Amino acid sequence: MTDAEIVLDGVYDRRFSAKEEAGKEAMWQELVRYLQRFVPEDGAVLDIACDRGEFIRNVRARERWATDLRDVSGRLPAGVSFVQADGLELAGRLPAQHFDTVFMSNYLEHLPNGEAVVEQLRVARTLLRPGGRVVVLQPNIRLVGTRYWDFIDHRTALTERSLVEAAELCGLETERLVVRFLPYTTKSRLPQSAALVRLYLRVRPAWLLLGRQTLYVGRRP
Repeated sequence: MTDAEIVLDGVYDRRFSAKEEAGKEAMWQELVRYLQRFVPEDGAVLDIACDRGEFIRNVRARERWATDLRDVSGRLPAGVSFVQADGLELAGRLPAQHFDTVFMSNYLEHLPNGEAVVEQLRVARTLLRPGGRVVVLQPNIRLVGTRYWDFIDHRTALTERSLVEAAELCGLETERLVVRFLPYTTKSRLPQSAALVRLYLRVRPAWLLLGRQTLYVGRRP
């Protein structure tokens, strides 16, 4: 294990308790049920910076792939193809124009600068087949304010406008943008029982009240 992996494991192990991890799993089951509309069940989906695999283990697809800087393969279920790699280097590690959906959640803010964000989205585009989608869940500093920096590993500030600009610089066409979608973190006020998360996702006014993360969906022409 590299020094970077050790540091990341230490940060994430301290960040969430066992109870909070269980709550995250319940939340993600319902969230993925909502996001499934962007992932064809007969297609291939890739989760970049998959962390503990909450998205990829719950999504339905013919092919499920996941990557992370750390070796998290032991946390993933059978049937998920895992590649340990830096997200910026995936163009040389995964098949080009293969995936129907590339998913990233709470990841781009960890990159060192805006240029790296653009490059990561460019890499995602090269992995998508024509007509494929990139789906991004991203904390929005315009909505979060200084709390954006409460996490030591946040390095690059993004709003919905800079996210769209970066994606369009890479040749992605914006298909959907929900500026206020989810609360900032799972430590926020989003209920973590499956039933309450399901209710939250159905009640759009709740998004306007609590939403601090942006949902972006872009398509490769």
